[in-house]
Amino acid sequence: MKKYLQRLGRSLMLPVAVLPAAAILMGIGYWIDPSGWGSDSVLAAFLIKAGASIIDHIPILFAVGVAFGMAKDKDGSAAISGLVAFLVVTTMLSTNTVALLLGIDVESVDAAFGKIDNAFIGILSGLIAAAMYNRFSQVKLPDFLAFFSGKRLVPIMSAVAMLVASALLFYIWPIVFGALVSFGESISALGAFGAGLYGFFNRLLIPTGLHHALNTVFWFDTVGINDIGKFWDGSGVKGVTGMYQAGFFPIMMFGLPAAGLAMYHTAKTKRKKQVASLVLAAGFTSFFTGVTEPLEFSFMFLAPVLYVVHAILTGLSLFIAAAFHWTAGFGFSAGFVDYILSMRLPMANVPLMLVVQGLVFAVVYYFVFRFLIVKFDMKTLGREDEDEEVATTSSDTSFAKLATEIYAGLGGASNVSSINYCATRLRVEVEDIKNVDQQRIKNTGVYGINIVGPNSLQVIVGANVQFVADEIGKLRK
Repeated sequence: MKKYLQRLGRSLMLPVAVLPAAAILMGIGYWIDPSGWGSDSVLAAFLIKAGASIIDHIPILFAVGVAFGMAKDKDGSAAISGLVAFLVVTTMLSTNTVALLLGIDVESVDAAFGKIDNAFIGILSGLIAAAMYNRFSQVKLPDFLAFFSGKRLVPIMSAVAMLVASALLFYIWPIVFGALVSFGESISALGAFGAGLYGFFNRLLIPTGLHHALNTVFWFDTVGINDIGKFWDGSGVKGVTGMYQAGFFPIMMFGLPAAGLAMYHTAKTKRKKQVASLVLAAGFTSFFTGVTEPLEFSFMFLAPVLYVVHAILTGLSLFIAAAFHWTAGFGFSAGFVDYILSMRLPMANVPLMLVVQGLVFAVVYYFVFRFLIVKFDMKTLGREDEDEEVATTSSDTSFAKLATEIYAGLGGASNVSSINYCATRLRVEVEDIKNVDQQRIKNTGVYGINIVGPNSLQVIVGANVQFVADEIGKLRK
C-alpha cells in the first residue's frame, strides 16, 4: 500500500506541474488589469481566460495524469482511458442525468452531484483507468474481435468499469461528499488555527506523498474550499481566500534556505565548501520556485527531529498569516515567481507582510536548527561520521557521467527492475537491495538516498532529475 501511495504521489506531479502555466498567464493578466479583471483590457482578458482554461479543468488533468503515471508502461492509451473514465462518471452523475434517472426536478437533486466534477473523481478515474490498462493491455481477443485486442481494449474496459463505479457512487458519493465537507468545514471553521493544522500535516506527509490527498481537499474544489481556484479567479473573500497558501511563502522563500545556512555553518570545517555548493543550489531552488524537496530530503532522514520541527514551524507560519489576513497565492508552489505574480491579484491582501514574516522565520529557522544540530550532535550535511561521510560534489558534472555512476551503484541491468522519476527523485525498483552500493551513489553528489521498501529506493537528484533519468534510460536500452 505504501508503495502504491508513493506512485500515486509521483503521478500527481505531472498534472500539478501544468499549473505554473496558468499562474503565469493569469498573473500577467491581473497585473495588466488588477481592478477590472480583464474587463478593461482585451489583452488582460485573453491572458486571464487562457489561464482559467487550465485552472478550471484540473480534475481532467488529474484523470489523465494519474492514469498515465500509474500505468505500468506509461502508455498514451492509459491516458486517454483516464479521460474516457472521467467523462463517463461525470456525465452519468451530473445533476441533469441524476434528475432524469430519479424522475425529479433538477432543483431537488442532492447538491453532492453538482460537485461531481472535482479532483477526487479525477484521481479515482485515473486510478481505475490505470488498473484497466495494467490488466487488459495485453489481452488477445478472438480473431473476429482482434481489432479491439490489447491497448484498444483498455478505453472500452475503462468505460465499463466506470459505469459500475458510477452505479456505486450514485449511493456512496453523497455520503463521501458529506464527510469531506464535514472534514473541510471542521478545519476551516477553526479559522487561523485550522490553517495551522493544515500546514503542519502538509509538511509531515511529504515523505509519504499523502500530502497531495490533503491538498486536494483545501486547494481544489473537492469540498468547495478551492483555495487556489478562488484566489486566482477572484471569486473568494479578500483576506480569507489564500489562507491555505500564504503561510507557505515565508517558509519556502526564507525559512528553509535559512535552515540550509544553519546546516552549512554547523558542518565540519573541511566539509563546508562541499556543503555550501549543495545548500546554495537547494536553497535557491526553494526560494525561487518553491520546490523544497532537495532541502527537505537533505535532513529529513539524517535528522528526523528537525523535520518535525520544520512541520511545526510551517503550521505556525500558516496560522500567523491567516490570523493577520495576509494572503498571496500560487499556481505551482510558494516561491518567488508565484509571489510576484500573485501580488496584484484582487484576492492578495497585504502580501508585503509575508516578506516581513519570512525574514522573521528565517531568523527562527536558522537559530532553532543551529541550536538543535549542535546541542544533540545531529548528523546533518557535513557532520556525518568519517566512515559515513558523503562527497557532495562530483569531479564530472555531466548528466551522462552522473547517470553512469548512479546506475552502476544501483547494480546495473542485472539488479534494476524499473526506474522512473518525479519532480526531484529517481524512483527505483531493484531485485536485491543488498546489491546497491549506497556509498558509490552518494559520492556522485546527490542530495540523498531514501530506502522505502525491501526492493524500493529513491535517489534524490534535484531539479535536473529528468536529464539524469533520460541518460539512465539510454544505458538500459
